[in-house]
Amino acid sequence: MNRTGAVGACGTGRAFIATARWVRGAALAASVAAVVLLAACTPDGGRGPSWTAAPETSVASPPNQTPTSGATPSGSATASGPSDSTPSGGATAAAWKSYTDPARKVSFDLPEDWIAQSVTPDAGTLPGALKIEVKTPDGTVMATLKTGLPDAVAAECPAGQRRPYVVLSSVPTKVPAHQDAAIAPHVVFRVMQGYRYFGSYGITNIVGGVDGTACTLGNVVRGPAGTGNYSFSDLDSLKAFAPDEKVAPAKAFDTLDQAGKYVDQGSEFANVQRMLMSLVINT
Repeated sequence: MNRTGAVGACGTGRAFIATARWVRGAALAASVAAVVLLAACTPDGGRGPSWTAAPETSVASPPNQTPTSGATPSGSATASGPSDSTPSGGATAAAWKSYTDPARKVSFDLPEDWIAQSVTPDAGTLPGALKIEVKTPDGTVMATLKTGLPDAVAAECPAGQRRPYVVLSSVPTKVPAHQDAAIAPHVVFRVMQGYRYFGSYGITNIVGGVDGTACTLGNVVRGPAGTGNYSFSDLDSLKAFAPDEKVAPAKAFDTLDQAGKYVDQGSEFANVQRMLMSLVINT
């Protein structure tokens, strides 16, 4: 499974995204490496992907480290040949259902025992905006779908405040997007390094940061002109949290190995990824 990371170039109006590859099995704990995802240079692929693990090969293996505040990444990205990602290897729920809002603006699939509930949209969203929370039976919010989001003003990000990040999973998905977006929409799981490794999933067509560093990573898709932006994610943007801040619904890991196992082996991310990739937006 290939994972997107730093940005390069691919002809006019296109971008490469550097990636980290996680190899399952006994080699996983030592198998973080970088390859290049040809993000906007390859087809997005059709609906209905296979949700089983694909064979992978091991490449360079930097040592795994537990971060401390202000630490540097445990491995650096290096370019390789263009490739594309496959869905998570984790098992998904046995039974699924579909949700469609009353106005039939959006639809997506979700595990049969999960709950999709429409709630009041956030202040400042465009007329007709939607906000739909997806919860497990115990009330845990797994993802929130928001439409009609206005363009956000980019916050200042001084070099001294940027944190290293890596994209552990990136799979192209077919949803409406702005024609001038830097990359095609992808369902991603990204990890930012702070006093722990903080992870978040969502759909985006916005390049994350500069040279594999960023202050925040937004889980937003730039929608077609005149329709507003939208998001389907666990949280609006990922950052390196402070020790006294609430991390949830973002994930926190002690090592990149733990994050890799969550992506490659866990059923939770497999369910979420399948749900996000099933999203249909009618514009």
